[in-house]
This record gives sequence, C-alpha cells and structure tokens, in this order.
Amino acid sequence: MAALQEIKARAGDDARIVFVSGNFNTVHPGHLRLLKFASECGDFLVVGLAGDHVVGAVLPAQLRFEGVTAISFVDYAFVMESSPEEIVKLLQPAVVVKGGEYESRFNIEQSAVDEYGGKLMFSSGEMRFSSIELLKREFLEPNMSSIVRPLDFPMRHGFTMKDLRAVLNKFRGLRVAVIGDLIVDEYVSCDALGMSQEDPTLVVTPILQERFIGGAGIVASHACRLGAEVSYFSVSGIDAAADFAREKLQEYKVNATIFEDDSRPTTLKQRFRAAGKTLLRVSHLRQHDIDLKLGQRFVEKVKSVLNNCDLVIFSDFNYGCLPQVVVDQLVEACTKRNIPFVADSQSSSQMGDVSRFKGAILLTPTEREARLAVRDNSAGLVMLSEKLRQRSQSSNILLTLGAEGILAHAQSDGEFDWLTDRLPAFNSSPKDTAGAGDSFLTCTSMAMTVGVDIWQSMYLGSIAAACQVSRVGNIPLSASDLMQELHDIE
Repeated sequence: MAALQEIKARAGDDARIVFVSGNFNTVHPGHLRLLKFASECGDFLVVGLAGDHVVGAVLPAQLRFEGVTAISFVDYAFVMESSPEEIVKLLQPAVVVKGGEYESRFNIEQSAVDEYGGKLMFSSGEMRFSSIELLKREFLEPNMSSIVRPLDFPMRHGFTMKDLRAVLNKFRGLRVAVIGDLIVDEYVSCDALGMSQEDPTLVVTPILQERFIGGAGIVASHACRLGAEVSYFSVSGIDAAADFAREKLQEYKVNATIFEDDSRPTTLKQRFRAAGKTLLRVSHLRQHDIDLKLGQRFVEKVKSVLNNCDLVIFSDFNYGCLPQVVVDQLVEACTKRNIPFVADSQSSSQMGDVSRFKGAILLTPTEREARLAVRDNSAGLVMLSEKLRQRSQSSNILLTLGAEGILAHAQSDGEFDWLTDRLPAFNSSPKDTAGAGDSFLTCTSMAMTVGVDIWQSMYLGSIAAACQVSRVGNIPLSASDLMQELHDIE
C-alpha cells in the first residue's frame, strides 16, 4: 500500500510508530486527549480513518481527514482501504492505542500485535489535558464582537439562523417553574496598590461594589427576560441579601416564592477583582439541608403550580435547598403530570450528584460533576456521558467543558440509538465566566420545550452563554440580546 510506504519513509527506520484508528466524525476533546496520549507513546503518530463504507462513518471521509490532519501532534493520517487489523499486520507499529472503554472487550488487533511483538495500549487520555489551542474551527464567521460561531454545525444538523430566530419567538408565554438555591453575587472592584513590604501579600483598595442576583434566581430571571412566565421557588435567610434578591426578582417580573429559614444566612458570594481579573472569592453560607417541615411546605407550594407548567428547571447548588426527599417528591410530581424537567447540580467548591434528578430530559454537568456522579475518574468523555445517562435515566447529556466547549450525548429517533457531537466555546475572550452555565441551561431547556431538537437547542444555548460571559456580573439575558447576535451572523 502506498500509504504504508510513505509512513515508513517519513518516520524513518528507528522511529517508534504509534497507530490509532477510528471514524472521527467530529473531533471532540475526548479524541484530542486520546491522540495526545498516543503521540507520547512513540515518535510518529499515525491515524487511520474508516472509509465511507464503514457503518458509523457519518461525515464524508475528506471532511474527517481534514479535521484530523489539523491536529498538530498527528504526524500522518490516511483513509483506510482495509480493516484496522490488516493495517496493523502490514505496518507493524510499535504501539497500537485504543480508548479505555475497549480494554474489557475483545480486540481483533491483539493477535496481529502479538505476532510481531508490538504492544496494544488502552487509555482515554489525561483528564487535565487542555486542548484550547487545538480546537481551531475550520469554519469561522467573523464579526465585531468576540463571539464567533461555527457554521459547520448548523449545516450538519440542517438548521439556519432564521430557524433559531423562530425558536426565540416561541419562548413568549412559555410557563416555567425554576427550583433551587438563591444566591447573591457581590463584585468588589479594586485598585491594586502593590505588594506589601511586611509580607508577600497583594494590597488593593475597593473602589466599586455591585450586587447581582445569582444561583437559581438568575436562571429564573433569564427565563423571564427571554419571554417566559416564571414561578421561582427557593429558601433564604432573614437579612439584607434576601431583601435585595426579592427586589431584583420583582424588577425582573419573576413570580417568586421565597421561604425564610432563620437557621441560615442568604448565600452571599463576594468576588474581589482588579484589572479585569478575580483575585479572591469569599462565600458566606451554610450548607445544611432545610428541615423536614419546611421541605414539605416547599414541596406542596411547588406542586400547586405544576398543573400550569410547561417546563421545570432544577438549578441545584447543593447548599441545602434541595435535599433528596424534596427532589424525589418533585420529580415524581413532574413525572405523574408528564411535565419535562431539566437539571444542573453544581459541584465546584461543594459536593453534589447530578444523577439524582432521575428521568430528566436534559442534564448539563461539567466534566468534574459527571465524574463525581458516576464515580469514574478515567473514562473517556463519550463513555463518561453514557454512564451518566444510564445512571440518571436522562434523555440527553450536554457535558460542559469550559474553554473546550460542549460535548453532546443525545438520543436519536431510535429508542436505543445515541448520537455524539460537539460545539466549541463561542466566546474566545470571556470577561466573566461565572454565569455561563446558568444561561446555557435556561436557553437550551426552553428551546427543547418548544419542540426543537437537541442540536438547535444547544446551539442557541451556546449563543446565550457567549452573550452572558461577554460582560461582568449576572444581568439577565433578553430575547433581543440573542436576536441581535443571530442577525449579526448573516
């Protein structure tokens, strides 16, 4: 084969060749981690792409080839005319690498590797590997802002910006219930004075203090400004932060029911910033569960509005507002009434389990949150998403990966068919990433509720997140904000 002769000529006689094969329909961060690991196992990384005739090869081979060759640490790529095991027999690479999910399966390449004394290795790559520089999109639409949207994704899934504008118009009048922790975010802007001469401490002076509503409160506010009729349920302390939150919710026209709990303060998160960067975060909170009596009052109040709801959003920050007994009753109530619900359960500085919201149509965990839920720190991203889907009995998993974008693990038309695709992060220069997940969850779930597929929904949600992180502080998104971005692309 000409390709094999060229590989050996380029690699040289003494090079350790490493071989990886696959479909590579959409190169996502999981692939990048695997290929980065493979490149470190030898001197010359070769990637074999399945031909168009192979089951599972969705995109044309030329597009898949261009995607793989754009990765800097791939030394050679080619479209295979024969099976991977036949390639291995002829090429005789020193190492063959496959994803960690194949380690417990039968691998036909094993016998070929054993014949010439090679090695078959399994890994899903390093969890901490950052592929930001490698996520270069092939199709870019330049505009005056830092928000850049990929054009290949809409083409691949058959929708246009006009379709997304029509989706936004359907948000008007949608009835949404938002349930979860109330948080007040305080931004203290400081002027940096320098380094202390007494000890190695940065010295700043505060020059501006601003407060924003956060937590599930901003989710409710987003939904309201996007056109929905929103009922919001939460718990607060009896303090100035709670008074501020109630005033802002009223300003945003959110119908809020806030139960007072004198055993806890309203969660207040302070961010001390200088020169556009956060220097320190201080959280004032208590994390114990609400008591049983309050929990039952909470459940009954939520149930009283469910018959008039189109969507329920659980925005859980694991600060005690949603103990498991409350979640179980509310999930059961939604299921009985056939009301779709979505969930996000944050585990940044706290511990949570997003899989406890059984039967959600959508979960939007970070990679860390997904790994905590399934107790797996080594699985590849696709296998991780599938494990979470099975554990949570959810219809769709959108794994949020920060600067690496989003990996979607979504149900297709068939009951047992699952599709995987990815979107990069749309905003390359975010000013404040704190509200990205909340805006993404809100917009994506509302789009799904009005009847569009997961692909259009996650794209619209990504635009919402890109708009949100383009400014500092949690200010609710409006439909006009998103509409403007959708017009700018054309």
